[in-house]
Amino acid sequence: ALKNVAPLRKELGVKTFFNMLGPLVNPARPRLQLVGVFSLELARLYAYLHQQEADREFLIVHSLDGYDEVSLTGPVKLISRHGEELLSPAGLGLPMTTPEALFGGDTVAEAAQIFLRVLRNEAPAAHRNAVLANAALALRTAGRAADAAEGLALAAESLDSGRARQAFEKLLSLN
Repeated sequence: ALKNVAPLRKELGVKTFFNMLGPLVNPARPRLQLVGVFSLELARLYAYLHQQEADREFLIVHSLDGYDEVSLTGPVKLISRHGEELLSPAGLGLPMTTPEALFGGDTVAEAAQIFLRVLRNEAPAAHRNAVLANAALALRTAGRAADAAEGLALAAESLDSGRARQAFEKLLSLN
């Protein structure tokens, strides 16, 4: 049902109730979930709601400058069942970047091309590093990495070896 309001949300160009509701009503009810949110208050509310389900492992991500992901433009607040932490780009072993360097294009097609360039190891460092940072935290949340540094190494190896691209191509072939 939420997919029907997506065009309206995009046309409005502002955050709506549906931006907040979407991750909470996932019909798959994932046991492991990394969720990015645009406000710290919303991050804490999501954490409270996720904690109500004992079998769920989660990580709520909020970049303090308003991004709903790890942007590497500044510190990011991470909230999990185990508490809160503030992580800087340097804490991930990555350089800080600018919003301009992260620009994802004006259209979905341009954003898709950037994504494909990341998978082909042809993207600018800012795009690659942002993908690595988010993947590192996803791997940590899933228990595939003991910490963000290990997750970063695993994510970089997956991109560098071409395994991430191969997995994406396999996913596309299932459609």
